[in-house]
Amino acid sequence: MNGVEQNIIRVEHLVKRYNNIAAVNDVSFEIKKGEIFGLLGPNGAGKSTIISILCGLLEPTSGRGIIDGFDIQKNAFEIKKIIGVVPQEISLYSTLTARENLDFYAKVYGLPRRLREQRIAELLKMSGLTLRADESLQSYSGGMKRRINIAVALLHKPRILFMDEPTAGVDPQSRKRIYDTILELNSKGMTVLLTTHQLEDAEKLCHRIAIVDNGKLIALDTLEGLMKLVGESDIVRIEARDITQNTITSLEKINNVQKISVDGETMTVQLLKGREMLARIIDILTDSGTKVDSIQIKEPDLETLFLHLTGTKLRR
Repeated sequence: MNGVEQNIIRVEHLVKRYNNIAAVNDVSFEIKKGEIFGLLGPNGAGKSTIISILCGLLEPTSGRGIIDGFDIQKNAFEIKKIIGVVPQEISLYSTLTARENLDFYAKVYGLPRRLREQRIAELLKMSGLTLRADESLQSYSGGMKRRINIAVALLHKPRILFMDEPTAGVDPQSRKRIYDTILELNSKGMTVLLTTHQLEDAEKLCHRIAIVDNGKLIALDTLEGLMKLVGESDIVRIEARDITQNTITSLEKINNVQKISVDGETMTVQLLKGREMLARIIDILTDSGTKVDSIQIKEPDLETLFLHLTGTKLRR
């Protein structure tokens, strides 16, 4: 991180309701200038709705958003000049080439011809697609299209980049290229707000991570800070059938057990000295008639943290 502490985005008690359903429920957070900030959560958690509100695509039911000093409802025109938006869905013309797509959007942004040609050349190089710039997008892979989608958002050199699931459905090569692009842009001072349900995205890119589920912000910190919420516990993950309440009650009586979560046929037991207690856990499962398919011990990660905080797995 570049060490700048100024908040460039501020979200205050944001709410978005559809009839009686709160897609976003009283969410507040701040993003520092030059930060990569991640909204992590399952599909349907409210992440895309938050981005859409901040970009001016949706009106909030209540609450407030400030971007670089501009109010999202009062100063939409000024905000559009300083932000780039990479939507989750590819917003390109498949019958045109990559160069033609970039040229079209550059004209929409009002870039003069000489500057258009310069920026298109720069962004094609950044995307690693210079040699295929004049091929129709119909011949592109999903990852290649997503890289051009990102390039479109950068044509006017925004100070802030919003990215909604930037690596969804991409191949490993494109994922690495997208990671490298985000990190390079950030190294030059760009602030990035991205949404993701990919744990790898959050771990490799984000300076801070806000965990969102069911429209609510559950936790917000650095990865290191979030992992402290789980502590120095071991995580025992059990794939099993016929998990009963009696089984759970028996496991809860083990002194070292801190938390038990059950999601379908997956039971996660958080406890101290998990390896030492493994034999006892297996005995309890066997005696209770639980049919165990697999059992493993792992150190806490973002997935187990999400389970710890919500009681359910991070749904894809």
